[in-house]
Amino acid sequence: MDVPSNLEARRRLSFFANSLFMDMPVAPKVRNMISFSVLTPYYNEDVLFSKDALDKPNEDGVSIRFYLQKIFPDEWNNFLERLGHSNEEELIGDPDSEDKLRHWASYRGQTLTKTVRGMMYYREALELQAFLDNAKDDELVKGYKQAADSNTEEHLRNERSIVAQCQAVADMKFTYVVSCQQYGIQKRSNDARAHDILRLMTTYPSLRVSYIDEVEEPRYAETEKVRDNVSYYSVLVKAVPKSADASDRDQNLDQVIYRIKLPGHAILGEGKPENQNHAIIFTRGEGLQTIDMNQDNYMEEAFKMRNLLQEFLVKHGVRTPTILGLREHIFTGSVSSLAWFMSNQETSFVTIGQRLLANPLKVRFHYGHPDVFDRLFHLTRGGFNSTLRGGNVTHHEYIQVGKGRDVGLNQISLFEAKIANGNGEQTMSRDIYRLGHRFDFFRMLSCYFTTVGFYFNTLLTVLIVYVFLYGRLYLVLSGLERKLTTNKAIMKNNPLQVALASQSFVQIGFLMALPMIMEIGLERGFRSAFTDFVLMQLQLASVFFTFSLGTKTHYYGRTLLHGGAQYRPTGRGFVVFHAKFAENYRLYSRSHFVKGVELLILLVVYEIFGESYRSSLAFVLITISMWFMVGTWLFAPFLFNPSGFEWQKIVDDWTDWSKWISNRGGIGVSADKSWESWWEKDQEHLLSSGIRGIIMEILLASRFFIYQFGLVYHLSITNSKSFLVYGISWLVIFAGLIVMKGVSYCKRSLSNNYQLAFRLIKGLIFITFLSILITIIAQPHMTVKDVIVCILALMPTGWGMILIAQALRPYLRRTGFWSSVRTLAQYYEMIMGLLLFTPVAFLAWFPFVSEFQTRMLFNQAFSRGLQISRILGGGQKKDKSPRNK
Repeated sequence: MDVPSNLEARRRLSFFANSLFMDMPVAPKVRNMISFSVLTPYYNEDVLFSKDALDKPNEDGVSIRFYLQKIFPDEWNNFLERLGHSNEEELIGDPDSEDKLRHWASYRGQTLTKTVRGMMYYREALELQAFLDNAKDDELVKGYKQAADSNTEEHLRNERSIVAQCQAVADMKFTYVVSCQQYGIQKRSNDARAHDILRLMTTYPSLRVSYIDEVEEPRYAETEKVRDNVSYYSVLVKAVPKSADASDRDQNLDQVIYRIKLPGHAILGEGKPENQNHAIIFTRGEGLQTIDMNQDNYMEEAFKMRNLLQEFLVKHGVRTPTILGLREHIFTGSVSSLAWFMSNQETSFVTIGQRLLANPLKVRFHYGHPDVFDRLFHLTRGGFNSTLRGGNVTHHEYIQVGKGRDVGLNQISLFEAKIANGNGEQTMSRDIYRLGHRFDFFRMLSCYFTTVGFYFNTLLTVLIVYVFLYGRLYLVLSGLERKLTTNKAIMKNNPLQVALASQSFVQIGFLMALPMIMEIGLERGFRSAFTDFVLMQLQLASVFFTFSLGTKTHYYGRTLLHGGAQYRPTGRGFVVFHAKFAENYRLYSRSHFVKGVELLILLVVYEIFGESYRSSLAFVLITISMWFMVGTWLFAPFLFNPSGFEWQKIVDDWTDWSKWISNRGGIGVSADKSWESWWEKDQEHLLSSGIRGIIMEILLASRFFIYQFGLVYHLSITNSKSFLVYGISWLVIFAGLIVMKGVSYCKRSLSNNYQLAFRLIKGLIFITFLSILITIIAQPHMTVKDVIVCILALMPTGWGMILIAQALRPYLRRTGFWSSVRTLAQYYEMIMGLLLFTPVAFLAWFPFVSEFQTRMLFNQAFSRGLQISRILGGGQKKDKSPRNK
């Protein structure tokens, strides 16, 4: 038995064969089937990889072509064999071969060319099925391909030609519209992407492209003066049919089919949904499938589209469906461990998760791409919530489309931030409120726990840690814990200890893996599921899911407080590159690093002064899970960063970080070039927040003052419990702020013209500070523990003052204190960056750490025999070899 050696070919054949035994409606003839359209939104992503883009190396010296050759070695060899070449060098110089190379690479990326090719399989499948419906016996014996090849162009134009009839039927039943929002601008600017889109329309003549055209038109006012006014048009174009005597074989001309004037700008809200909304009028038929730009389709699955559309005529429950959900295959999970985790998570969500939501819970809504809508139902009712308008949503497992997912930690975090923001907006929306009131009790609970309830429970899971530690902090610093430990009535409260310890399994991400285990068990058997679970834990899946817990919590909570949810582009590129330290810091500073340092301080204080539960298993479980969460939130971005522990990368990262943190901001300076610009941009959500959000932000920031109030009374030099001690601690803080303000003023006034005087002032301040510190330590009652306690008491207070100042930003700008707040915040950012950078740099000294990280990150590649080390370092070796010569 001939079995394909390619793993993807095996998977596709296996799924197609298994799907034929599933329950599906009988397919009608093509002429009697439900007509449908496919709609894909596109903005500025890659259409077709250019030759320069394929050969351009990244910062590690790795090009896209080199990457794809190592990731798909068997497919690369097959490609060379199809072209009749024995090696890569023979491709160079042949325009036709280089063009096919561009397509080969684009079909393995997340490009528009790949998506269009996949969706146009629908038309090819319908042509073939129409041929099988209408062909005579002798034509069936010859086959469709021979019939198409034997027909001349004049014969194809003949309406009686079987091929012409099949193409006409396919065009009546299928329409594909790509909504390229910027296509008009790209054409006028002679953008290469516009030429590639034109080429797609020429390759697939039935493809239609819509875009928003902006035209400056003169208008005459009452004063008879001409005024330029911008008019907006929604335009649909197609490729001009090639003439027989055309001299240019790559004739690229488009022809306007419809041009509809709009009352104003089409982009009123988020760009992506509005890009689809303006193009819906150009779709035809009774069904509408929404396809994202990073999706793919397969020829064998396109054959089953007739069966799927018949589901609109079958009652599921008491009503026929208005949205048909489809299964997705994640095709980006074959290399890195992160891609594997995300692939398994998404696979469980789009299979067992969607199946359960649709039946029996009946709470599956519009998941997104690639759902098939009852087009007439939604066009006549408007709005996005099909269920509120009497719709019925189902899910079907016998057909699938491909889906590309994010494969790097930064991409994954942006995606999860986008989803968490959306759920935060849903929590406050009228639609969820109305659904909750109209559902029955059990359906209401199903809706809650499978939508906003999941994120709300995630938020509660993290809040439990804060409540527990701050409660312990109060008990420890107030002295109540010592008294409670002597109370025999509550000394051995085992049920409470077990309840507190059980949450550790949630915090370290074990429960997040359960749906994946169930889906893998149902698909491939529970032995394979258990093996994959063990492998995932060895590749630190718990670290990944615990880190994701922090992402969901932060962005969901921020949206509840301040709103401001927005679409976040995550990128579609190949992610086997090293993210710089400054980039990781910008992305995770507020969501993970600040919270991780706060929990670290709480745990350190509890470790220093806490006494209860020290010998119990509950104490061990509780504290270990929290320490694990702290370590994950602080160092997971560096652990999952390729080449994150290579010494040369560490040196480059420190140089880049130092430049970024010290650069001045201003108008036109982007956030990735200056810390000041990033810091200002990071507070934009506070500017649009309401008064309640500002008050809540101030109240939450006030928690940082607890440390100072409690810890100053535990110093060895403070025997008094008087409020005067607390007041003196505030004098110390204000003195430090005044000194910092003076240094800042001297820096602005003296650093340019009087550098020597400025350096003398800084030296005197440093010597004075060092003398005071030595004098205090030299006191008989001052210990090293007291120095640590002072730092733990005063540092959080300064951070709390910064957070309150940010909430009151409009008022502080008028008083002139805003520059001082910015300077203080910059010092804190430097300290936190140094705290994070030092352990990473220390571990980079040991070569085995980098090797372990590479093996852990790319275990899937190693198991498939891929040379991932050549991908990470191959380009560098190429660069070094000429120098050695």
